[in-house]
Amino acid sequence: MSDLYPFQNNFLELNGLQYHYLDEGQGDPVVMLHGNPSWSFYYRNLARALRDNYRVIVPDHIGCGLSEKPGDEDYSYTLQQRVDDLDALLEHLHVHERVTLVVHDWGGMIGMAYACRHPERIARLVILNTAAFHLPAGKKLPLALKICRDTAFGAFLVQRLNMFALMAARIGCKRNPMSQALRGAYCAPYDTVADRIATLRFVQDIPLKPDDPGYSLISDVEAGLQRFTDVPMTICWGMKDFVFDKHFLKEWQRRFPQAEVHAFTDCGHYILEDASDEVIPIIEQFLAAHPLDDPVAGLLDGTT
Repeated sequence: MSDLYPFQNNFLELNGLQYHYLDEGQGDPVVMLHGNPSWSFYYRNLARALRDNYRVIVPDHIGCGLSEKPGDEDYSYTLQQRVDDLDALLEHLHVHERVTLVVHDWGGMIGMAYACRHPERIARLVILNTAAFHLPAGKKLPLALKICRDTAFGAFLVQRLNMFALMAARIGCKRNPMSQALRGAYCAPYDTVADRIATLRFVQDIPLKPDDPGYSLISDVEAGLQRFTDVPMTICWGMKDFVFDKHFLKEWQRRFPQAEVHAFTDCGHYILEDASDEVIPIIEQFLAAHPLDDPVAGLLDGTT
């Protein structure tokens, strides 16, 4: 798989666990956060495109990708813990300012929770089929996710048969269905029952009621989104995503009416796979159109 994923692997020991991440290039940091059941592989083409001009940082959440996959006794598979992990990684890498976040799926909630902790650090936002708020009005949790979240049969399908990862790879692209090799790469980190624990815990951690773990954190993030209304944002959205559908896109647009929006009517959840030839140039152009002030130049010309 090295030809598809040609990067140097880095690991941070985090509470005794190996937390894998990519750290490529130099310049202002672009932090890319994946969701479930994907991993840093999802961002491989974007990382290669940006690393000549930016410092690209792409972690694998614990239990995902090339990170360690501990049991429940050694790790708390919660949203709060995910945000703490990201915070620890960026502290370790001395990333404290001028951060561009690229977020997809659960990465949106993790990334925006981090952003709400450190709003002064966030310079630009790239939103890809994700959420940072509770279910929008008119949207119910899809039945397939509810079965996986709430039933023993669903847990069996996800952890024993790996159906969540297998089906996501098969139906996540609509315009350009994944090849067998690509589907295999997406599912490779989850090849044993023990290695699929995060895939299941992510689904089980979806907060729907006030007494669910993580519900109050999502409420806090939702309330804090107003801090980013003046932050440049671009949204690239696959409209055939059966979870993050038009309801979620409309909620992003309602909260961020100034955001650039690129809706792809024939694409699905894995928008970076389905329309990479369009989405990657859009992101490159967005970053170029919203350059960050050079602090050294500002000191020299007296503007800072």
